[in-house]
Amino acid sequence: MSDPVLSIRGLERTYVTGAGSLPVLRGVDLDVQPGEIVGLIGPSGSGKSSLLHAAGLLEHPDAGRITVLGRDCTDLPDRDRTRVRLGSIGFVYQFHHLLPEFTALDNVALPQMIAGQSQRVARERAKMLLDELGLAARLQHQPAQMSGGEQQRVAVARALANSPKLLLADEPTGNLDPTTSGAVFENLYNLARKSGVAVLVATHNLDLARHMDRVFALKDGHLVEQPADH
Repeated sequence: MSDPVLSIRGLERTYVTGAGSLPVLRGVDLDVQPGEIVGLIGPSGSGKSSLLHAAGLLEHPDAGRITVLGRDCTDLPDRDRTRVRLGSIGFVYQFHHLLPEFTALDNVALPQMIAGQSQRVARERAKMLLDELGLAARLQHQPAQMSGGEQQRVAVARALANSPKLLLADEPTGNLDPTTSGAVFENLYNLARKSGVAVLVATHNLDLARHMDRVFALKDGHLVEQPADH
């Protein structure tokens, strides 16, 4: 078996609230392999977002190690963590966070240009991704001119624009109706499979979770792998 794209060992995270300490992660271990789609389920407040933020190098855990593509990123300075994120990790959130004044095409091209790609190549790749997501007729539309499902498809394309090795998705269909949710997830699933990216998806949607390679539930700060039929 190849080396995991993401490897987490002994991850701990505790939040201090007015009522005292609230531990949400208590020694989490997880590997995600290239091309694997792993689901993360659990109620609100169970720590799904905390785990994704730590895996994406957006937050420092209280304890544990995080390795991305064989590189231990736990103690990297912020500048180097940002480099790893830009070069290797894509993010999709529940809310699309698209730039409202830009078209769909430019929303997907912009991250590539920030990473140093030429405008021509960036726009060509953006068009290719949006075409694959069924948005060929929406390239010049701004977010406000698109449906919620279309906006989220643009967010998926943007997350994959720089060819990340790891895609982290936090409730990527949580803001959509069931039918649209299923369609957007199918787009995400198919494009991820085609590109071979490793995917970690936090979701409340158990129907979507059934399509993933492995599913873990976060219970009392620990990951519990779910049976194959979830």
